[in-house]
Amino acid sequence: MAVSSLSVCVINWNTADDLVNCLGRIYAEAANDPAGSEPVEVVVVDNASSDDSVARVASRFPQAKLIVEEQNGGYSRAANRGIAATCGDFVVVMNPDVALETGSLATLRDFLASHPEAGSCGPKLLNPDGSLQPSCRRFPTLATGLMRSTILGRLLRSNRATRDYLMTDFPHDRPAEVDWLSGACLALRRAALDQVGGFDEGFFMFCEDVDICLRLNQAGWKNFYVPAAAAVHRIASSTSQRMARMTYEWHRSMFRFYRKHYAATHSWPWRALAVTGIGTRCAVGVAKAWWHHLSGGRIAHKG
Repeated sequence: MAVSSLSVCVINWNTADDLVNCLGRIYAEAANDPAGSEPVEVVVVDNASSDDSVARVASRFPQAKLIVEEQNGGYSRAANRGIAATCGDFVVVMNPDVALETGSLATLRDFLASHPEAGSCGPKLLNPDGSLQPSCRRFPTLATGLMRSTILGRLLRSNRATRDYLMTDFPHDRPAEVDWLSGACLALRRAALDQVGGFDEGFFMFCEDVDICLRLNQAGWKNFYVPAAAAVHRIASSTSQRMARMTYEWHRSMFRFYRKHYAATHSWPWRALAVTGIGTRCAVGVAKAWWHHLSGGRIAHKG
């Protein structure tokens, strides 16, 4: 089977150390890929970092294409700009706090090449301690929203809606078609991306991965979890720097996703309940984040 070209797009904001480690692993894997007939194409999109990310990439990895944004326009916008600067048949969009394990890029590339029905696929993600970090989900439902956005979820922690959404019954050691995959590391077929129009830039951060997987699914493509590819993901390397803002953005994205994909099919009482739940959860989360900040980090933020 002929090897199709692969591009990697890394979206960065103020995570220079993670970024250097991430790029080092990408280039090391590409150099050791026996099927690779040409150097891997890597694009780094920097969202107006204030640290030395740009200088370190330019110095350590001059072969990478570096796009420096003048202001942080969000993850989706950066992803679209990075993808547009690549030419591979397949594009892996990833966070800099993801460290790929040996052979994972080739595994994702080969899976897409051998499964023409796949619009996307994603690896198994691990926490830094080696434990599983669930990275695939079922599409959310109204019941999911109620349980995860209201006090009901606190009172009924083992409810079926949450279990179904989180796929707690799913054996994460085998490949399978799934609803959606974490955008921390997501391999996409360019033809599928072109068909659905790329990432929705209305999502500044969060939910853009659910949205694009849903739109791929609606367009007839499938999304696959591929545990033969693996990566360690240090969650929230960027978002933890501004917890209150990121908590707000998370809930704003939840609201946008609900309005875009579900609101039209729900009667007004259910719409009101969903919006009230998201708004209340947002207000509580932002208040907790600010209290955490003002208390000097002595109170754990649980989002």
